[in-house]
Amino acid sequence: MLINDVISGKVLPADDILGLVEKDSYLDLFQLALKVKKHFSGDSVDLCSIINARSGACPEDCSYCAQSSRSRADIPVYPLLESDDIIEKAREIKDKQVKRFCIVTSGKRVHGEDLGRIAKIIKRIREIGILPCATLGLLDRDDLKLLRDHGLERYHHNLETSERFFPNVCSTHTYADKIRTVEAVKEVGLSLCCGGLFGMGETWQDRIDMAFAIRDLGVDSVPVNFLTPISGTPLQDMAPIEPIEALKIISLYRLVLPDRQVRVCGGRLQTLGELNPLVFLAGADGLLVGNYLTTPGRDIGHDIEIINALGFRPY
Repeated sequence: MLINDVISGKVLPADDILGLVEKDSYLDLFQLALKVKKHFSGDSVDLCSIINARSGACPEDCSYCAQSSRSRADIPVYPLLESDDIIEKAREIKDKQVKRFCIVTSGKRVHGEDLGRIAKIIKRIREIGILPCATLGLLDRDDLKLLRDHGLERYHHNLETSERFFPNVCSTHTYADKIRTVEAVKEVGLSLCCGGLFGMGETWQDRIDMAFAIRDLGVDSVPVNFLTPISGTPLQDMAPIEPIEALKIISLYRLVLPDRQVRVCGGRLQTLGELNPLVFLAGADGLLVGNYLTTPGRDIGHDIEIINALGFRPY
């Protein structure tokens, strides 16, 4: 049986995975993914939240992003927030049963004075009892060591899509640049959060290829994001993917990465609508709660109510 193969650690062939997700019947796929989730993480759901600590004015040309150099979207633009403002947000999150708090900045990378300030903020976040994460761009080993030594738990850096499709997404940095950052995260001993964005025009094969690339990189947490077409960005006219397709993507990543955290993040509400609670039944065991970078999220209390009502529990 497939369930035994996945639980035992057998890597399902890419063609078999493709056959499962392309079937019209999706309930068997969701049932399989849920069984795998329950085997490896029981009824728990890992919660994280983010703060957009430096917004806009990014020189990179990522086609999906409202903060990029190609975007004409009407968004807030500001430098790195004051340290106390970031800490206050971390305290609020801790009081809401959220385990992780991630500092996110726009730009190709953080360096210099801003990196030093963030390192000190990370130390303070660790001291208040919430796990600090960061998304600061294409950092190198020395940068990551500095953050690790100040208490950083996990670094987040998405591949975004497959190596084949990546040139359609960005031209100011490469897929290889991303791989170097991801490998540096592992080399310095940090936990790694690495996933992608779906609905940019990629194929199912691209989605599978990225899943296997992430598996090979030894990722701990896999963020699954769905494109929210934003007016003023190059992808503003892209049709959103259908809710069932989005749920199939979650199940796909659960089967390829059975013992990793599969975390549903950006675009969750916009894509899934009333089917939002089904992310857990499709195999997810992690959730980004609260607001996203430039789009609104959902009240954290409502998400926790859903988690509890389905018989799961935040941890």
